[in-house]
Order: sequence, then structure tokens, then C-alpha cells
Amino acid sequence: MNFENFFSSIADKSISLPVAEFGSSRHQLNNEALFQLPLICLIVLLMAKDKRKPRVSEVGQLVGESIEGAMPGFKGSAQHLGWSANLRVRTVKAITFLEKTSLIEVNNRQSRLAITELGKKIISRATSQDDDLSYNLAYIARAYRNICVAKQLDLELE
Repeated sequence: MNFENFFSSIADKSISLPVAEFGSSRHQLNNEALFQLPLICLIVLLMAKDKRKPRVSEVGQLVGESIEGAMPGFKGSAQHLGWSANLRVRTVKAITFLEKTSLIEVNNRQSRLAITELGKKIISRATSQDDDLSYNLAYIARAYRNICVAKQLDLELE
């Protein structure tokens, strides 16, 4: 059966699929859904590659705010990822891993992240593919830039 025949045969029959409703009509993600170290490492690499290098002390909050800004399941949720202690602990573990593998460097004098050439190659390869990962990383990178621009505008208004 080909694609058109399938839909025409379904339209002729009265087929219904029961869907059970679970408390809420909108699915909410929880904190544990995205606290995987590989994803956090990629997000940290994205931030270190950007021209606005994040301070090490702000990276945990920026990772959470970027995820909230890029993924609809977290927008307006009660999770407040930017303030999650669990996410901050995992972000520290991700930074430690990236530093030990020479993908990023932490400039002690300025306490800012800097990406190495190897780190640039890895994040460039991840973002250059035509798949879901590169698509979502592009959204996260845009959310990070929006956060930085918003902070800069707030500083100019003061």
C-alpha cells in the first residue's frame, strides 16, 4: 500500500484512537529530562565559542536560561532551570570534563571560558549536520545571544 492509498482508505473508514487524558492537557518536562552531561557539554561549548565569553560563575544559570528560552516545554514552567542547583552541579561537572579533555580553557585572571581549536572543531561539526541536534543547538545558541543582548540593554538603561 502506498502513501496516498493509505490515507484514502483511512478516510473511508471511521477509525478512532482513544487517547487517555493524564491530569493536564499540556505536557511539562521536569528538571531531570535535560540534565545529561553530553548536552550540557555541547551547550557550554556553544557559549565558549560565542564572542561574548561567559564568566565561569554564571555558566550554570546561563545554561538553564538558554534551555528555558529555546525549548517550549520549559517556557513558563515552575522548574526555573536558571536557578536549579542540580543543573549547576552538573554544569560544573561538564566544565571540568571539557577542561580535562582540552576542549575549553578557563582564564583564571578574567574567569571566563575560552574554547580551544579542538573544541571549535567538535562544536562546528555538531552544528553543521542536518539533524535534530544541530537544529536544537542553533535554538540554544540564539537563546544565549538573546540573553546576552537583553543584559546589555538592561545595563544601558541603568
